[in-house]
This record gives sequence, structure tokens and C-alpha cells, in this order.
Amino acid sequence: MGKKDENSDTKYEQKQTALADVWAIRPCHLYKDEYDDCTSFKARFHQYFIFGQDTDCSQWLTDYKNCERYHQSNGNDVCAGAAVIKSEEERRHIRLRAHFANNTWEKRKQPPADWAKPLPEWLAKRNENTYLEVKQRELSGLSVPQDEKGSLCAIM
Repeated sequence: MGKKDENSDTKYEQKQTALADVWAIRPCHLYKDEYDDCTSFKARFHQYFIFGQDTDCSQWLTDYKNCERYHQSNGNDVCAGAAVIKSEEERRHIRLRAHFANNTWEKRKQPPADWAKPLPEWLAKRNENTYLEVKQRELSGLSVPQDEKGSLCAIM
């Protein structure tokens, strides 16, 4: 009995270490939706207008099939799960390529020292009786200003 428990623990640990980024796998129906959207007439027209040719949508279908295989095996098909995770990483890398290639702005390591300083007086006065200010006072437990005139809004 002790041997079986040790083996099951070892298998569980192997599955956990094999797919550390399992959170990156979307629900399978989303891959199918993306494929259907990519191959629709409207999307094809848009692709032709923007790029001058149809884009390759086969990766969405491959991801859908791998996702289905991974979920139908209850997470035991590690190769299919790893393929989906790798595809998601590539997709994220392509999406963020321009961000990382941008050398115009200096990226901060930490926020500025005075990031939480109070607003300037003119801006605080302008913000005095706005809806957000009133709600912030309510949430903070501070006194809420009462309207002296009251609201007489009538929609006709």
C-alpha cells in the first residue's frame, strides 16, 4: 500500500513540474472560436484589405485539437498541453514585440518617489463635489457633503 501511495505522489509531482504554466491554457472553446473567427468571410475580407492576402489560421485549429486532447486525457497528455503552452508563449511574444523593441522611453524600475503626493489645490477644488469624490468619502468613512438645494431634476 505504501508503494502505491509513493508512486502516485511521484506521478503527481512529475505532472506538476512538466506543465508549470498550465494556467496559460485557455478554455478549449476559445481556440475554436478564434479559428472560426479567423476563417470567417468578414475576417478574410479584413485580412485581404490589411495584409493583401489571407493569414494562416491553422495554428488556432492545432491549438484547439491539442487543448481537446489535453483536457480529454485529464491532463495526462503532457505533450499536447506543452504544445498549447508553447503556442501561447509565442503568441504573447509576438504581441509584446513592439513593447520590448521600444527604446524611445526609459522604462522605470520603480514608481517615482512622489507618486502619492496630494493633488494640486486647483485640481482638488475642481474635484470637490464630483461623484467619485463623494464615493471616496463614503468608502473612507468621512462625512459626505449634503446638498443644500436638493436635486430637482425633471425629464420631460
